[in-house]
Amino acid sequence: MPPDVLHFRPLSSPLVQFSPPFTTQAQENQPFIDKYWHGTKGMNLTKKKLIPILVLILSVISILRLLSLTINTSSSSPVYPPLSTCNKVASHAPESSEQPRKPPNITTTMTEKEFKVLSDLIALKSPCNLLIFGFQPQYLILSSINAAGTTIFLEDDHDKISKVRINSNNTQIYKLEYNMPAKSAYKLLKHARQNPECAPNPRFLQISKCKLALKNLPAQVYEKNWDVMVVDGPSGDSPESPGRMAPIYTSSVLARTGNTSDVVVHDVDRMIEKWFSWEFFCDENLLYSKGKLWHFRITSHSNPTRFCSTRVSTIEK
Repeated sequence: MPPDVLHFRPLSSPLVQFSPPFTTQAQENQPFIDKYWHGTKGMNLTKKKLIPILVLILSVISILRLLSLTINTSSSSPVYPPLSTCNKVASHAPESSEQPRKPPNITTTMTEKEFKVLSDLIALKSPCNLLIFGFQPQYLILSSINAAGTTIFLEDDHDKISKVRINSNNTQIYKLEYNMPAKSAYKLLKHARQNPECAPNPRFLQISKCKLALKNLPAQVYEKNWDVMVVDGPSGDSPESPGRMAPIYTSSVLARTGNTSDVVVHDVDRMIEKWFSWEFFCDENLLYSKGKLWHFRITSHSNPTRFCSTRVSTIEK
């Protein structure tokens, strides 16, 4: 804040009164001009002496004013540490008294609403043949709902399988190996469109030359008619990790084995799940969606030579 500028009124009269000097008769007789010259010279000398004094007084007042403002500001304003110090302390300080938060798991389980859609479907179909690509602990609830039916999990993560204990003969978990990274999705989709071997014929799935066909599954996977299939694995959470291209294609072929199959695909907010679901399950078979969940229903009346009756190509062949 700039210091206040003091304003002074012009002096109407000199600060010091001078008594008129002793004059003689001769001086009184001097011309008027000579008297005026002497008076003006005296006043000029007086002003020259006053100006430095006034400047000194104003300077002292300004300095005192600045010192007063500096003292008041420093006493009333909080003192903050440097920005780099704040950031360094904040990065090591816990956010609260609770335990530090764990990093979010990239492969997330279904939300409560999504899982309710799936569990309601299993309850409606039970007892049924249930095939699930991928495994999450909450999926054991689905196998308990389908206790009178058959439930098979296909999982590629050994750690998940080693921690599970199954007490029912109707529920089984198989270790599955994938050799298709997510980054190869584009090339595999073009291959499926150009190769007649990728037509939806379940009878030749085990000996198919289509690169998307899973031919190393347990024998009963190819033998059963699956009422419900769920695609929620493998992770597909990075370009190098296994993608869900083959499970989506394989389940779309297996869905045409029986009369009607319901297929649920999770994480359709991701590009691969969305592309391949449209390609092999088709818009015409989509019943509804919930969150990141799509529910398709494939009937036996589907065209055996192509997956969709109508399709708009979004990728060049």
